[in-house]
Amino acid sequence: MKNYIQKLGMVPSITESIVIFYDNNGAITQTKEPRSHHRSKYIFRCYHLLREMVSRGDFRMNRVSIAKNTTDPLTKLMSQIAHTQHLDKMGLRSMGDSLYVKWEIVRIGDLKAN
Repeated sequence: MKNYIQKLGMVPSITESIVIFYDNNGAITQTKEPRSHHRSKYIFRCYHLLREMVSRGDFRMNRVSIAKNTTDPLTKLMSQIAHTQHLDKMGLRSMGDSLYVKWEIVRIGDLKAN
């Protein structure tokens, strides 16, 4: 992966491991200590490739707490306060009430013909 990125010419060189942040302990464990059990039986090949890249040192898996995982609003339900804080960190803003249409109930007698 490092060689591929270097060949693209976007960065001069990559000497350190690329860090991937996870908030799932099971995912980190599977990349470091592959175990065979009924839940990991059908792991896609791309995950085996990631495991190989981690063992080579191309990638490093780091745990990030749920409170600090900025991308959580894209994948999980959370309180509105936490959602807004994470969006601020990403430089996004919520559309909020601007997506709702305001409806009014009126009596037919109140309608005026043009």
